[in-house]
Amino acid sequence: MTELESNLIKLEGRIARFRKEGLGHFIGGARCDSVCGDTFENHSPVDSRLICTVARGKKADIDRAACAARDAFPAWRETPGAERRDILHAVADKILEHAEEIALLESYDTGQALRFMRKAAVRGAENFRFFADKAPEAANGLSLPTGSHMNFTLRQPIGPIGVITPWNTPFMLSTWKIAPALAAGCTLVHKPAEWSPVTATLLAEFMHEAGVPSGVINVVHGLGEESGKALTEHEAIKAVAFIGESSTGSAIMAQGAPSLKRVHFELGGKNPVIVFADADLERALDAAVFMIYSLNGERCTSSSRVLVERCIYDEFTQRLAERAAKIKLGHPLDPSSELGPLIHARHLEKVTSYFALARDEGVRILAGGASPAKPPSDGHYVEATLFAGADKDMRVAREEIFGPVLTAIAFDGEDDALAIANDVRYGLAAYVWTGDMGRALRMALEVEAGMVWVNSENVRHLPAPFGGVKASGVGRDGGDYSFDFYMETKNICLAMGEHQIPKLGV
Repeated sequence: MTELESNLIKLEGRIARFRKEGLGHFIGGARCDSVCGDTFENHSPVDSRLICTVARGKKADIDRAACAARDAFPAWRETPGAERRDILHAVADKILEHAEEIALLESYDTGQALRFMRKAAVRGAENFRFFADKAPEAANGLSLPTGSHMNFTLRQPIGPIGVITPWNTPFMLSTWKIAPALAAGCTLVHKPAEWSPVTATLLAEFMHEAGVPSGVINVVHGLGEESGKALTEHEAIKAVAFIGESSTGSAIMAQGAPSLKRVHFELGGKNPVIVFADADLERALDAAVFMIYSLNGERCTSSSRVLVERCIYDEFTQRLAERAAKIKLGHPLDPSSELGPLIHARHLEKVTSYFALARDEGVRILAGGASPAKPPSDGHYVEATLFAGADKDMRVAREEIFGPVLTAIAFDGEDDALAIANDVRYGLAAYVWTGDMGRALRMALEVEAGMVWVNSENVRHLPAPFGGVKASGVGRDGGDYSFDFYMETKNICLAMGEHQIPKLGV
């Protein structure tokens, strides 16, 4: 029996429950159906089979969940940080106990290769452990004395939070939002993407089993324009954390404006990897390939533009094309697969539409540019693709494609590289490859991005800030930066003596 066959057998055992029972909401510590009884179907991008029917949440379901989060908030807020730490560590233990189940379900639900989803499940546990250890210090502030007064600050949880997560690596990205919110003392309502709902319910169940009190974590499934909109507009929800498209972020900001909701957005990107001739080209090649073709290219930090110094452009793009042509496209539950199917037929249509556009714009397609003639299964597959000969004004160089598609652009010198890199509406991440550290620092300072990696792919350090500028987001995740969003900072000022008070009306 092959590993793929073995994994398919394991998957059927894990997914049988959802096929039979459907996928319901998780509100107030219990599974429930939608008030109206409506459902929608969730199909796998791997083979188009029905995974399960899913409860279609609407305004009434969001109201139930938001009220549950509101009612649970006072007790969770007052739970000592050390106790929250122990509960969150128990959640991490539960995730690791079920890591293989999470990875199998996530891979089948999203089309992502199992090799990456196994790591993502473990990363989810790491996220909970990191913020668990920070829970006891979440309220800590500063001492700010003057000659006559003692000022000190502290942080207090803001209240019930709305968390809206995307369909790419949904389990890990959910933990990245949920863990710091709970460590801070907030309760929450989670609305997962309708294209990848399965592991959101699993996570809520694991959290409840690990000791997270009823009502602290609530999950409502549904469509963005129904349950998502209701969540962002609900009066009980004090802030919304969202990961997804920039246009959706704009809509959420408008929907939350009447109630003055705080928002945190991680949005789109068209991230440059800038390769100078003096770089370690072998390592730069490895990083550029990994950062666009891993996770099916469906990642916000993907290096979807490669800017190459002109004197090495032809050689470097040729090597990129050779590597892209060798990317192993296959069934995502096959451990040897590097590239799986895209999440949905609509997304496949969007990504492949850029192939005709590239030809119309005069771009050369050095690799891919089509769906495979013999796909591994009846899913939404597309080949690893490389566009060459592009310039910064072409749509393939400016728009977020969000698939395994890399656009190569030549540049002449630092100023030209910066002009090309910055001439997009996005500013999430940038990658600079050079052997000149002075140049590396100049580029890092001037490139318009919230995060810059020098001579590295995207290697995350959990205490470091994560987030973008321009149309790529608002706010930062990571370490204390997360608590800046989920908590209010309060200043308390104490007089240390009888200072002079101005007198009026005497």
